[in-house]
Amino acid sequence: MAYIVAEPCVGCTFTDCVEVCPVDCFYVGPNFIAIHPDECIDCNACVPVCPVDAIYPDDELPAKWAHYAEWNAYLAPRWQALGHNLVEKRPESPPATDLSCADRPRSEADILTWEEDVSDETAP
Repeated sequence: MAYIVAEPCVGCTFTDCVEVCPVDCFYVGPNFIAIHPDECIDCNACVPVCPVDAIYPDDELPAKWAHYAEWNAYLAPRWQALGHNLVEKRPESPPATDLSCADRPRSEADILTWEEDVSDETAP
């Protein structure tokens, strides 16, 4: 079993979860954070610190977000190969008390859309 990052993370990318992960299994893309299913040790440390309730054990993932298990399994190794491993909270992450991102419309297309202000070093 692994933990899965689901739709509430799209466009928010708080990194409180990364800070508590003992095995550094989080990988970041343009607007989403994915957990590498082969690296996750199922410790549950990330779940209570996610301010938008985006992380679930794979056997408790809501049905409407079941396909996010595939997104995590697909994206984490690709972002890993690009060197996009997150091992500490990013300074530009919004504070966990700022949930304004949760109110924005989001789509799965946003997962793969790099913002224009991302440097060429981090864009695929």
